[in-house]
Amino acid sequence: MAVEELTSINSLIKRLDPRVKIIEVFFFSIVLAVLNSLPVLLSTLIISLGIVLTARIPLREIFRRLVPVNVMILFLWFFLPFTIEGKSLFNMGPLTVTHEGLIYACRISIKSNAMMLMLISLIASTPIFTLGHALLELKISKKLVHLFFFTYRYIHVMDKEYIRLINAIKIRGFRPGTNLHTYKTFAYIVGMLLIKSFDRMQRVRNAMLCRGFKGDFYIIKIFSFKKIDAVSIAFIIVVFVLLGVMEWTATT
Repeated sequence: MAVEELTSINSLIKRLDPRVKIIEVFFFSIVLAVLNSLPVLLSTLIISLGIVLTARIPLREIFRRLVPVNVMILFLWFFLPFTIEGKSLFNMGPLTVTHEGLIYACRISIKSNAMMLMLISLIASTPIFTLGHALLELKISKKLVHLFFFTYRYIHVMDKEYIRLINAIKIRGFRPGTNLHTYKTFAYIVGMLLIKSFDRMQRVRNAMLCRGFKGDFYIIKIFSFKKIDAVSIAFIIVVFVLLGVMEWTATT
């Protein structure tokens, strides 16, 4: 599937134990969330960029995955500089742009991109089902892992069903507009998707029960902790310590 197109790239990052990748991304997100100094946040962005380049992911793919995130962030830039109280920088008509608002928007932008780069390099380089098995190894709830598996497996199926419904109404001459007929039509489409989702869920559940499914996914590949994983953990710990020292120095 298209989601796994980066997993075929052979790199140093790909050879890491998936459990180690998940742990590192988890703690990196926590550390990133508590940082506030702009120079320190820029350092995390540079580190994330270095890691994603180590994963040998093409720049075109990196930019393609960053676009949706930054489109959402762009909307924040239309509101945060004007809505957060602080020192006034300049006026845009009746609106006042504050220094604190700009800094807050910059922090969110840097944190979001740094986190996304880390996810691209560590998580996107791992096959989805390997990632799910790694979550099981880390003692994550089986129900959550099963939900993760089935969401990934059937979201593509429902997307195809949605496209089929859209093509069907277009063939019948439907042209969307800002009127009651359009709203009712899309409401019917959503309702049909929910009904078809429920029907498929029942059929999939019955099929799995007929095959003896007891709530367990058996792991064929056994994960092993290697020297490269120890080096990776040591590196990320050193990075966390340096970021903590830089943040403490910047705030004192």
